[in-house]
Amino acid sequence: MKHRSSQIVFAHWNERRAGRALPERAEIDPGAIREGLSDTFILAFNQLSAHPFRLAGTRVCALFGGELKGRPFLPLWKREAGPTISDMMHSMADESIGLVAGVAASTARGDTIELELLLLPLRHWGRSHLRLIGALSPLSAPYWLGVHPVRALALGEHRFLGAGLDGPPPLLRPDAVPRQRHGLTVYDGGQA
Repeated sequence: MKHRSSQIVFAHWNERRAGRALPERAEIDPGAIREGLSDTFILAFNQLSAHPFRLAGTRVCALFGGELKGRPFLPLWKREAGPTISDMMHSMADESIGLVAGVAASTARGDTIELELLLLPLRHWGRSHLRLIGALSPLSAPYWLGVHPVRALALGEHRFLGAGLDGPPPLLRPDAVPRQRHGLTVYDGGQA
């Protein structure tokens, strides 16, 4: 993660998980992420309505030229990126992992800006697949930022992060002991 807002939001999300797969939406403390709050947003996980914004920080709203609450997230992307983003959001919710990605954004005038996107799933009322928290942060601040709204987002390089990526795969027995073999870490499964 390159942008400070992404680092702050991810660190808070990871801390609030406290050993669980996902933190609860109610456990997210805006005061704890105040330095990155203007770049932060929360989405409803609702594919039928294209994952609408529940709330969005001031800089995210300024990037698109107005209030985002209630607006769908997927139509902000170029047509070819929409299905990919939707599939990745489902994978994130299914696997309890996050996503960090480079994003290229353009205005109607042809101006471009590089952004960093962070998306992290949350539990809401004890259930997954209901909310996502994210950050969308400009890597530089061109003179036109906030004056000329961004119209289309294009997905760049991306990687998944979070639960299950910092240790043994989550489907292993808790007592599985790793061993080294030919430079690889091997976890014996439960099959006899």
